[in-house]
Amino acid sequence: MSNPTHVQEYNAIVEVLNKYCEGGVKANSALMQPAFNEKATMFGVDDNDQLVGGPIQGLYDIIDTSFKPSPEAKAAIVRIDIVGTAASARVDTDNISGLRFTDFFNLLKVEGKWTIVSKIYHTHANA
Repeated sequence: MSNPTHVQEYNAIVEVLNKYCEGGVKANSALMQPAFNEKATMFGVDDNDQLVGGPIQGLYDIIDTSFKPSPEAKAAIVRIDIVGTAASARVDTDNISGLRFTDFFNLLKVEGKWTIVSKIYHTHANA
């Protein structure tokens, strides 16, 4: 089918987000890397109220060195908004390596494939 339906696009984005979640749960960035565009970025605010982040490699480094496998983690895709080749999504994750996050993703469909081009996040005070 040359014109994917909204449901097909939605399901393709869910697959991308699930790759991200799987990599976090298993503390293995190699599982989440296919979800991200190689030019992707990630930003958040640290405990000192300072902007932190940059190229997505920083996320991979944190996942591989600071996270531990978290089979008890739970994630929920709260929303996905799609307009043509652009989309945004929110994912809430509980108890991933003892932390609780809300992630906001921007995705683009390039050459027929959805990938995350940016991530911003909030780390909640309690797991």
